[in-house]
This record gives sequence, structure tokens and C-alpha cells, in this order.
Amino acid sequence: MTMTNERVGPGQYPRQSVTLVSEAAAVPVARQIVRKACAEWGMDQGAAETGTLLISEIVTNAVRHGHSHSVRVIAEQPRPDRLRVAVVDKSRRMPELRIVGPDAIGGRGLLLIDALSDRWGADLLPWGKRVWAEVATKVGDQ
Repeated sequence: MTMTNERVGPGQYPRQSVTLVSEAAAVPVARQIVRKACAEWGMDQGAAETGTLLISEIVTNAVRHGHSHSVRVIAEQPRPDRLRVAVVDKSRRMPELRIVGPDAIGGRGLLLIDALSDRWGADLLPWGKRVWAEVATKVGDQ
């Protein structure tokens, strides 16, 4: 596991990222990355908890549906009042928000992401896709 903690320069914002093997064990590691980044950046507990849940869902989806050997987990602060979490995988199949029945075993990950985030989306990349979600934060209010 190689983690980068990118330093902030003029016009840049804090960002941490790590490449993980695409397996279920990546989920708790991704949560730890987001928690650590939020603490380092002085974000409030609510944003950290929401970001942790969001990254869990996005990584789980990438592991289940991304068909990649690895996933890139990203936590970043694009503005002082925003937390963005993202996962990059090598699949170009875009996520679809679906409504599932009450007896369905799965299929609620994107519904949860949609409900918990202020905004979310997916970006098609030449080598795969990036699925991301953002939440508002209160900086320094731990």
C-alpha cells in the first residue's frame, strides 16, 4: 500500500490517496484513510463520519462491480468547507442509481450515497472511471 499525502501549495488543496488491492479488505483501510485525513484537516466529526460511510459504499461498489485488480481511494478538500471522497477503478461501466425492492439483498449503495452526500457523480476516464461524493464540513469544529 502506497499512500500519498500531497502537500498544499498555492492554488492547491489537501489530498490523500492510496492504491489498494480490489478486495473486501480494502473497505476498512479506505475508512481509516478518510478518518485520518479529516482529523489532519480539522474537519468536524459529522463530516468525517459521513465521509467514512460514503467511502465504504463507493469502495464496496468498486470491489463488487469494478473488475479491477486495484482501486485508488482519494480523500480531498477541494474547498475549506467541503470533503470529497472518490474511488478510481479500471471499469468503464458507469454506476446506475436503481430502485430495488424491500427483499433485495443488495443494490442500495448508490441510494445511500445519494441520500448522504450533498452531491455525487462519476467521471469517465480513459482507463476507467472515478466515482465521487461530497459533503459540507465545519472546519475546526471537532
